[in-house]
Amino acid sequence: MLLVVAAFIVAFVLLLYMISPLISPKPLKLNGAHVVVTGGSSGIGKAIAIECYRQGAFITLVARDEAKLLQAKKEVDKFAINDKQVVVCTSVDVSSDYHEVESVLKQAQEKLGPVDMLVNCAGTSLSGKFEDVEVDNFKRLMEVNYLGSVYPTRAVITTMKERRMGRIMFVSSQAGQIGLFGYTAYSPSKFALRGLAESLQMEIKPYNIYVTVAYPPDTDTPGLAEENKTKPLETKLISETSGVCQPDQVAKVIVRDAVQGNFNSSVGPDGYMLSAVTCGMSPVTSITEGLQQIVTMGLFRTIALFYLGSFDSIVRRCMIQREQSKAADKRE
Repeated sequence: MLLVVAAFIVAFVLLLYMISPLISPKPLKLNGAHVVVTGGSSGIGKAIAIECYRQGAFITLVARDEAKLLQAKKEVDKFAINDKQVVVCTSVDVSSDYHEVESVLKQAQEKLGPVDMLVNCAGTSLSGKFEDVEVDNFKRLMEVNYLGSVYPTRAVITTMKERRMGRIMFVSSQAGQIGLFGYTAYSPSKFALRGLAESLQMEIKPYNIYVTVAYPPDTDTPGLAEENKTKPLETKLISETSGVCQPDQVAKVIVRDAVQGNFNSSVGPDGYMLSAVTCGMSPVTSITEGLQQIVTMGLFRTIALFYLGSFDSIVRRCMIQREQSKAADKRE
């Protein structure tokens, strides 16, 4: 009897595996596609632009710093696979004025054609204890990390719906899946992207437009180096429990998932576990993906509780050490 049940389960899983491609989105061909990358002058954004260019895409790089954009353009140009490919740079703050963003992206589409894939990678990070973070910084991070993705998306979505095709990518963070010590300003701005992505996906899926939310771990970028200068000890110790990835490694995974139309994009075993345990009511790309989440949820939640316990232990230990240090200073 057990053998029959086991055979049935195996057959069911194989059936799901075989039919899942039939209900999954048709992959987007990047060769000849127009890809817009905000925050494309450095870090993950530049790496994504390079990865798309390697696959034959036409690229529009968007960022604030014109000098960095021109340097990034030179780097991306090296990876062309044909003479027709073009990299266009446009300098604009995607979080400041919607009408300016709309105008810039309209010009980009006039040069390279309609946007096939939009990569919202513009963002900034800040870490610090809640009471130490200047109040204005909470507003600034929401503007850059959230509205900086809303504005470009709003500017291209109508054309995508008219064409009945497209990809929208939001680059969040693992700090957009779990709130951690020191990220009371940063995490909410990245959590917001998931709410936007889930709502938007339900609206635009009938138009054959698919949304991807990427949750990269700490990545070796100029932004991380700058953040590390002021990162609280507790945040550093918690971050050290997972490694630091390279931008090109992260970019390959993100681009692959966006092309496939996967809603969630995670990097490495820790990222996969975190995405599965926090999936909630998020969309799935295939029946297989949904089944994997159902099967692994309990196990991953158990593992996650051990992680949370270790994080709490780090915070308590740092607090005790700090109090002991203060007491010693008073005695002296």
